[in-house]
Amino acid sequence: MSSDFALPPGLRHRQVIVRDTVLHVAEVGDGPAVLLLHGWPEFWMSWLPIMNRLHGEFRLIAPDLRGFGDSGKSSAPRSDVGANAHADDMAALLEALGTGPVGVVGHDVGAYVAQGLARRHPQRVEKLLFFNCPTPSVGSAWVRDGHINEIWYQSFQQLPLAEQLIGSSREACALYLGHFLTHWCHRKEAFAPVFDAYVENFMKPGNLRGGFDWYRSQNAARIAAIDGHPAPSVPIHQRTRVHWGRHDPILKSDWSTFLSHYFDDVEVTFCESAGHFVHVEAPDEAAQLLAEVFAE
Repeated sequence: MSSDFALPPGLRHRQVIVRDTVLHVAEVGDGPAVLLLHGWPEFWMSWLPIMNRLHGEFRLIAPDLRGFGDSGKSSAPRSDVGANAHADDMAALLEALGTGPVGVVGHDVGAYVAQGLARRHPQRVEKLLFFNCPTPSVGSAWVRDGHINEIWYQSFQQLPLAEQLIGSSREACALYLGHFLTHWCHRKEAFAPVFDAYVENFMKPGNLRGGFDWYRSQNAARIAAIDGHPAPSVPIHQRTRVHWGRHDPILKSDWSTFLSHYFDDVEVTFCESAGHFVHVEAPDEAAQLLAEVFAE
């Protein structure tokens, strides 16, 4: 395993009872608290490159979202675990961990969760950092300029057939995950050192369903946004930095122009060497930016 994904000294794992589930949390360091929220198809391990660089400066808290990794699973498909449900989980987690207001880093699914947390529990969020940042306005762009061919998985993964097919064998799961972890990357080999661990993670009982439940839960809002009627939302007041991978094929960097509609105080920069997974593809740059944002 490459040094980016080595386990940093002092890494600790715990299971925390949160609302009606149990969340697995990986944590390292003892400095100012920063909550790291992963996307799909990811789990806490996506943050190891950041943890390895910054464990001496921050208390880095990387939970597996409900349904992901080693957190609690549902016994049947659900459509009520969208951004607000995950945000309430995170607020309860921070309460259980005894933190004050924290810095929050969001990516992909985690970016939606971070926005929900900032709106629903603003006292919990000091500042925000996003590595690429979807907003409701992105919905209208999903289907323009041929981009609809990129989002086929968002509908497919809502079918019971999806979990059955992809989970039918390790080979099928590897083929499916491998598509996203290479196609969405500009640096195609970024996940190679941990790819086997990713396949093992998503082959655990319930883990495919947990991720797919996100797409079931988001579907109504997604369709409304595509139809030009995004749900109204309250502006986010906390200071926000967005660092967008210039070559992201699924969340295009051009869509950063929507951010000012949702954030009162946002600064946008671009990572010229990354696609969708800035924190994995360009970890030196991502870690330096995180340190600058949250050291103030």
